[in-house]
Amino acid sequence: MNQTALIHGDCMEYMARCEDKFFDLAIVDPPYGIVRFGNRVESSNRVCGSAKLNSWDVKPSAEYFDELFRISEKQIIWGANNFSLPSTEYFIIWNKQQTVKNFASAEYAWTSIKQPAQVFTHSIHKCMATRKAEGGKIHPTQKPVSLYKWLLNNYAKPGQRILDTHLGSGSSAIAAHYFGCDFVGIEIDEDYHKAAKGRFDKSTRQLALF
Repeated sequence: MNQTALIHGDCMEYMARCEDKFFDLAIVDPPYGIVRFGNRVESSNRVCGSAKLNSWDVKPSAEYFDELFRISEKQIIWGANNFSLPSTEYFIIWNKQQTVKNFASAEYAWTSIKQPAQVFTHSIHKCMATRKAEGGKIHPTQKPVSLYKWLLNNYAKPGQRILDTHLGSGSSAIAAHYFGCDFVGIEIDEDYHKAAKGRFDKSTRQLALF
């Protein structure tokens, strides 16, 4: 039976304890400093009924990427245009079908997986409708479960070990559970971890009923 571990803690401390190439694939979405784009220090996102400060929004160091590459065979890194990463001809695009001109219409991911560039198309407006039905957005950079399902279907195999160092809203954990792989997700912020775990538990409970 596949196992899921949702850890509240520092991913650097966790990775330091891991053996080399322990994970088959790391799918990560590290913070890259959204405050610098003019966002208020206090996020409009709300978790557990109160506004959250962007204390989580700290761009990772070079040491983070060294550790990530050490403990995982392959990697998919969202927001890679904000980091200094090895050159590659392989990449992934999420086409968000954004209709608001002053918001990004796509997101870019770097990958070490040697497959032709792929594009996943899923409307951000559909994402917003889904979040509303689920009770609201729980993280400022929340990505849809469908994106992670697509990534796993195209870049992973059932039974593999998958790592997410920045769990956020828990979308990756939900997708991994459906896909059938061992998964470790780490979240340093206590409120986000609690919210992600609650979302995961609710989703997997609903799945078990059918």
